[in-house]
Amino acid sequence: MTSNSSGGRKSPLNQLKNQFFGNPEKSLKEAYEAASKIRSIENHYFSGYRIPVETLRDERLEVEVGEYLARLQHGIESFNASSSASGKLGPNALEKLIFAEGVLANYSVAAANQSSSLMAMPQQGGGQAAGILDVPSVSDGSRSLADKAPIRRQPKGRDNNSNPASILSSGVLQGSLGKTFNKIKKDLNSSSEQEIVDEYRRSRQVTVIALRLIALLIIIPILTQQVSKNFLIKPIVEQSRGETSIAMTLDNINSEWKEEALSELAGFEEKLKMEHMIRGVPPISEEEMEEKVQEKANEIAEEFNRKDINSVSNVFADFAGLFAFSLVLLVRRKDINVLKSFIDNIIYGLSDSAKAFVIILFTDMFVGFHSPHGWEVLLESMANHLGVAANGSAISLFIATVPVVMDTMMKYWIFRYLSQMSASTVATLKEMNE
Repeated sequence: MTSNSSGGRKSPLNQLKNQFFGNPEKSLKEAYEAASKIRSIENHYFSGYRIPVETLRDERLEVEVGEYLARLQHGIESFNASSSASGKLGPNALEKLIFAEGVLANYSVAAANQSSSLMAMPQQGGGQAAGILDVPSVSDGSRSLADKAPIRRQPKGRDNNSNPASILSSGVLQGSLGKTFNKIKKDLNSSSEQEIVDEYRRSRQVTVIALRLIALLIIIPILTQQVSKNFLIKPIVEQSRGETSIAMTLDNINSEWKEEALSELAGFEEKLKMEHMIRGVPPISEEEMEEKVQEKANEIAEEFNRKDINSVSNVFADFAGLFAFSLVLLVRRKDINVLKSFIDNIIYGLSDSAKAFVIILFTDMFVGFHSPHGWEVLLESMANHLGVAANGSAISLFIATVPVVMDTMMKYWIFRYLSQMSASTVATLKEMNE
C-alpha cells in the first residue's frame, strides 16, 4: 500500500522540476502520437501526401487536423524547453523526435511559403490578398482553417501560442535548436552516407521494376498477337477456307468491302473502254473484254479473300494478346503497386503549369471540340481491323455518350480530388482555360 502510494505520488523535487523544466518524455509522446494521427490521415485520405489545410472543406476533418497540429506543436515546444532536464528517455526517442519534427516541418514550411506569397500580393479592402485562390490572410479578422480547430476544443493549461495558426505562420522549427542539433548529429553519423546510398538504390530499383513491367505489358502482348496470328491461327483459317469462288468470297465479306470490290471491278471495265476511245487502240472483241474482266475479278476475289482471312485471324489473335496481357498482370501483380508509385512520383513531381498542360491536352484530345474526328478514325480503323462494316449510327451514338461521360468524370475528379491535392494546379488550369 505504501509502495503504491509512493509510486503514484511524485516527490516535491520532481514536481518542481516538471513545473520549471517540463516532462520531456511525456511531451515527446504527445508530439509523436499527434504526428502519427496526422500521417494516418494523410495515408487514408490523401494517398500519403500533405493535407491541404488551406483548402480543406470537410468541417470534421478540419477540426481534427487542427487539433492534432496544435498537440504536435505544443509537444515539440515543451520537449525543446525541457530537453536540458531530459534524464532517461526511451530507446526510440530520437526516431520519434525526427518523425514528429518532420511532420510538423512539412506544414510549417508550406505555410511559410504561402504566407510569403500572400504578402507579395497587392492587398485589397478587407485585408485579403487579391489572388486566384480565396485564401484568408493571417492579419485579417477571419481565421484560417487551422485557427478554427483549437478554439472549439482547447485543452486546459495550453497557451495561445500552441494553436495551429502559429504552426502555419511562424515556422518554429526552422530555427529550433533541436532540429539544428539533430541535423548536425545526422551529418556526423557514420552511417548517414550509407543511408543515402541505400535510398538511391531503392529509388533505382523502383525505377527498374516499373520500366520492366511497362516493357513486359507492351512487348509480350504484341509478340503473342503476331506469333499466334501468323504461325497458328492464320494457317488454320486458310486451311478451313480452302479455295473459294468469287461468289463465295462476295458472300463472306461484309457489305462495305463488297461495295468496294464491285466498284473496283466496274472501274477496271470503264478503264478498258476509255483507253480504246482516248489512245486510239484497236477495239477489242467482247470475248477479250469478258476474259480481262474475269481475270480482274479473280484478282479482286483473292485480295478480299486474304483480307477476310486476315480479319478473322485478328479476332482470335487479339484474344490471345489480351490473355497474355492479363497473364503478365497476374504474374507480376506484386510490381503493380511499384508501378503506381512510380507513376505518382512522375505526375506529382511535375510543376503546376505542366500538370495543367497535361490535363488540357488529354481533355482536348479525347473530349474536346475536335475529338469526334479522332474517335471516328479510331473506330473505323478498329472495325476494318476486325473485318466488320463501320456503322455510322453506332459511331455517332458512341461519340455522343462516351466522351461526355469521360468529360463529366474528369470535371468531378478536378473538383473533388485535384482541388484538395493541388489547389494551385486548379488555379493554373482555370487561367489557361480562360
